[in-house]
Amino acid sequence: MDDVEKAILISFDESGAIDSELKSQAVNFCQQIKETPSVCRLCIEKLCFCKLVQVQFWCLQTLHEVLRVKYGSMNLEEKNFIRKSVFSMACLESIDDKICTIWESPAFIKNKLAQVLVTLIYFEYPLIWSSVFVDFLPHLSKGTVVIDIFSRLLNALDDELVSMDYPRTPEELAVAGRVKDAMRQQCVPQIVRAWYDIVSTYRNSDPEICTTVFDCMSRYISWIDIGLIVNDAFIPLLFELILVDGISEQLRAAAAGCVFAVVSKRMDAYAKLSLLKRLEMTRVFGLISDDNDSELVSSVAALVTGYALEILECSKRVNSEDAKVVSMELLDEVLPTVFYVMQNCEMDAAFSIVQFLSGYVATMKTLSPLKEKQMLHISQILEVIRTQIRYDPMYRNNLDILDKIGMEEEDRMVESRKDLFVLLRNVGRVAPEVTQIFIRNSFASAIASSSDRNVEEVEAALSLLYALGESMTDEAMRVGTGLLSELVTNLLSTRFPCHSNRLVALIYLETITRYMKFVQENTQYIPLVLAAFLDERGIHHPNIYVSRRASYLFMRVVKLLKSKLVPFIETILQSLQDIVARFTSMNLTSKEPAGSEDGAYIFEFSQAIGLLIGMEDVPLEKQSDYLSSLLTPLCQQVEAMLMNAKRLNPEDSPLKIANIQQIIVAINALSKGFSERLVTASRPAIGHMFKQTLDVLLQILVVFPKVEPLRTKVLSFIHRMVDTLGASVFPYLPKALEQLLAESEPKEMVGFLLLLNQLICKFSTLVHDILEEVFPAIAGRVLSAIQSIVDSSGPEANTEEIREVQELQKTLFTFLHVITTHDLSSVFLSPRSRDFLTAIMQLLLHTSCHHKDIITRKACVQIFIRLIKDWCARPYGEEKVPGFQSFMIETFATNCCLHSVLDKSFEFGDANTLVLFGEIVLAQKVMYEKFGDDFLVHLVSKGFPSAHCPRNLAEQYCQKLKVGTCTRTASNCDLNRVSDNLSILKITLIR
Repeated sequence: MDDVEKAILISFDESGAIDSELKSQAVNFCQQIKETPSVCRLCIEKLCFCKLVQVQFWCLQTLHEVLRVKYGSMNLEEKNFIRKSVFSMACLESIDDKICTIWESPAFIKNKLAQVLVTLIYFEYPLIWSSVFVDFLPHLSKGTVVIDIFSRLLNALDDELVSMDYPRTPEELAVAGRVKDAMRQQCVPQIVRAWYDIVSTYRNSDPEICTTVFDCMSRYISWIDIGLIVNDAFIPLLFELILVDGISEQLRAAAAGCVFAVVSKRMDAYAKLSLLKRLEMTRVFGLISDDNDSELVSSVAALVTGYALEILECSKRVNSEDAKVVSMELLDEVLPTVFYVMQNCEMDAAFSIVQFLSGYVATMKTLSPLKEKQMLHISQILEVIRTQIRYDPMYRNNLDILDKIGMEEEDRMVESRKDLFVLLRNVGRVAPEVTQIFIRNSFASAIASSSDRNVEEVEAALSLLYALGESMTDEAMRVGTGLLSELVTNLLSTRFPCHSNRLVALIYLETITRYMKFVQENTQYIPLVLAAFLDERGIHHPNIYVSRRASYLFMRVVKLLKSKLVPFIETILQSLQDIVARFTSMNLTSKEPAGSEDGAYIFEFSQAIGLLIGMEDVPLEKQSDYLSSLLTPLCQQVEAMLMNAKRLNPEDSPLKIANIQQIIVAINALSKGFSERLVTASRPAIGHMFKQTLDVLLQILVVFPKVEPLRTKVLSFIHRMVDTLGASVFPYLPKALEQLLAESEPKEMVGFLLLLNQLICKFSTLVHDILEEVFPAIAGRVLSAIQSIVDSSGPEANTEEIREVQELQKTLFTFLHVITTHDLSSVFLSPRSRDFLTAIMQLLLHTSCHHKDIITRKACVQIFIRLIKDWCARPYGEEKVPGFQSFMIETFATNCCLHSVLDKSFEFGDANTLVLFGEIVLAQKVMYEKFGDDFLVHLVSKGFPSAHCPRNLAEQYCQKLKVGTCTRTASNCDLNRVSDNLSILKITLIR
């Protein structure tokens, strides 16, 4: 063993026994050898004399790399030497009287040799080495060793160059085309003949080599002359091997793979249809048996489904009636087998069940009425859908407790069902009666199925019924078209043995909810619906996920049925007595986490109860009793916890706070069922109860002034009471706003401003006094927070705190916009607010000129427009706000109306920017109306010159503005004015 071989062995060592430094030296030494001019001769020599696998692999890998990188710079002698040597190795020829024993090496060495040959073919075939394939063929008579290497060569050629399954560069595509063209012209017929002779010779003695040949052959059928395969010699041989018993299953499967390649070959639709008919595929249908795991059955299944898909594609592309008849006949023959394969066999990954069946169903849309055989196929398609959507019983426990495996399986099934349910809806449109009968029978079959399959069968049947409802119109559902009435009746009246299962319980409730339009028209079923939601199948289900979902769905049912449920309120509340008791005595323990799901559960349940008892159809006395029985214990709990707040242990405090949160959520949801008209006009006693509740909950802000979750929940409730109590909420607002404002951080201040926006939008100028009282504190707090953004720089600018302040700033502009557009701008002029006026004006000005959000800039310009209208009289009138007119003329007009528009960042091509520009032009119009020639004189004498705009253009612009301002007859005139202004400003910008 010389140094090169030792270095190669050391570099390949993975045992860990070799010193890392020594290994590094060996790798470097091998790399140096690769750089030597004689490395190719060295590699050939080692391949002839050395049997060490590592050395053989290194030498072949080196030859491959050198050829790919340095082929163009090699001399002719070296290329000839490599070509002759490598070809001799592949054909078992001697090199310098020495036979290379590479054929004794493992498969990966032979594959590497084939890869080196393909690299030579890439550069030399057919211009330099035109006879490579023809020269190889005579050597196949040497036996299976050479046949094996030849097959590996063809496989490597497909992988490395020809196959379109891999991304190729334009150069590789060009070479592949050149190689295929030359092979078709020169040697493909001889290669095909060789394949036939090899299989005929070795089919009994060496089925493994025949399998290898067939696997290779199936790669080439797609681009060679199909007549070389589809003839009286090869096709009979292939089918004979597929059908005969007693030979290798792998060989039979490989033969099926070749026929599959023939079936899949792209060609003219009429020629393809003729070919498919000629193949007489019915003879292989019987090979698909119960032994679904065998390689033969898998290959034949892929062949049959591929064959069916090709027939379907042909039927779409042929126009003649005769051809369509032939395609339908062939489909009718193959479909029963295809359906069996879909339900019982492992499907080929490339075959889409849904795509095929959707295509077949699409062919039926034009057929009316459907024939008996097509009706049968529809039933089989429905059976396939049912099979495909059915869960595997092995996952039953995982899905019921919803562990990690269960969640993964449920996610997988949800995804795979999407397309299957689309297919179901299409089938339902083509054959609605057949579909409904199938679902009815599935229902009956599922109920009668054995316990080991019952859960999955029932869940699948319910899912089919649910999906069917998605395709039905509201009208069809209301009248109970077809068998729908029977299906819904069976759904509501059936109690499944497996109802305790999570999946069954969930889909059962979802399906009932899906068909509530039918129940709305058929109120005799309401008791059955209520029973399903109120007993152990729904809200009282032992699985918490089911009971939570049931609460949500019940809330939806209540919304839909509304007054139809009034006669059942007593029954409903009695059935929910235990839930209501738990709900009115919130008492979380450390073992009961109060997560978001719990909050949602309480919210939905409370909202359902509120919707029930909040209807005007409920008698006042009963309504008062119902509401009092809920609000009183909840408020008492809050009052008790507030009284004991100072005595709370640190360990108990989070739980008590969580309890209060849940109570507020419950009351908030409960109130959603009560309209403003009911609680303020028709039944003020109900409104009084909510006022008392509001008074209690506002105490939370006093006792827990710094607990952000509680403050947020109380704020949400105040929002709710503004909508529910209307103007009667006013007496409670000063106290509420004072407490909310006292400890608010930027994030909370956003919520506070949103509350004020709601009040202003609902009550307009009625909130003037309240707004005047709180505005100075708001302005001081917000402006101080915004200044912190200006003072911050560097990496800290991306902190969560800074982002919260930026959100607050954006909300402030909305707040100011709401104030000005609701005739409340006088709030800015109150004695306590005037101190902040200059800072607010400067902030609005800077934002209107420079803010990156165009919508925000537009809002600020609109604020200025409103302020001009509110604070400025006609020209030469009394100035309401001293200095405001000069600020608008000298600062706003120049900076916002001129410089910001002329800035290169002002993109007229952007739709939002164009809208902003329209507001800027409108601002100029309003300024001219209010300020007269003072505005235009300043614009011409100071504004335009500062932007280096020629005087004649400035005067032209002002003239257009005058004309536009005087023209008030039609909106088109305003549009033309804006357009003219836009053109002039564009000219100015270019200059």
